[in-house]
Amino acid sequence: MKKPLLICIIALSLTACADKQQYEQAVLEQMQQEQDVKDYKIEPEKMTACVMDLSSSNMPGLFAFDPARMTAYRNYTKMLTLSKAADPKKTLEELRNDFGSPKALAEAHTNFTESFMECIASNISKNEDAAKSEK
Repeated sequence: MKKPLLICIIALSLTACADKQQYEQAVLEQMQQEQDVKDYKIEPEKMTACVMDLSSSNMPGLFAFDPARMTAYRNYTKMLTLSKAADPKKTLEELRNDFGSPKALAEAHTNFTESFMECIASNISKNEDAAKSEK
């Protein structure tokens, strides 16, 4: 009885890690392309970590391995890579269905955008404080 349970937990953990890593990679690619990140000389990796933390805290699911959270990671990844899709209109329709409604998709996009904006503001403030303390 313990072995099947352990195997299920391991399989679930691996899937959750893969979904989270794909989302993290999509966020990193987005940060590397963001002009504000370049202009303010913010490390894309720091922005990625910040955006991951903030956006994940507002996703469905209580913890990283929650099935709802894993689905959210997959959906957010798909949302961030929409421009790379072979058929963006079809993918957008799929996203609306995946999120449950157009409103839920808009809320997810808002979550990501607000997380990004908060991280930009936080990093700019830190950089300014560091510059002041150097003088």
